[in-house]
Amino acid sequence: MSKIYEVSYDLKKPGQDYEELIKELKRSSDWWHYLKSTWLIYTNETAEQIYQRIGKFIDKNDYILIINVGKDYQGWLPNDAWDWIKKYL
Repeated sequence: MSKIYEVSYDLKKPGQDYEELIKELKRSSDWWHYLKSTWLIYTNETAEQIYQRIGKFIDKNDYILIINVGKDYQGWLPNDAWDWIKKYL
């Protein structure tokens, strides 16, 4: 069963090219990206599987958090962002 996961990161190395990380995130079944270092991805993978897939594109001093998104949420986003979230929750 597919779920939404939030993938947030703090990339520490100045000048590092993270293009491959972005490409890999976009390979998910569906994705949403309005916030600079936060992605929502719709996938049937587990958090561990997502990390195994994208972890090779970050440096060891970077931080990353992958967490399942539930129905208890709130924020200030454009309407199309809320539509995307509601579509998959």
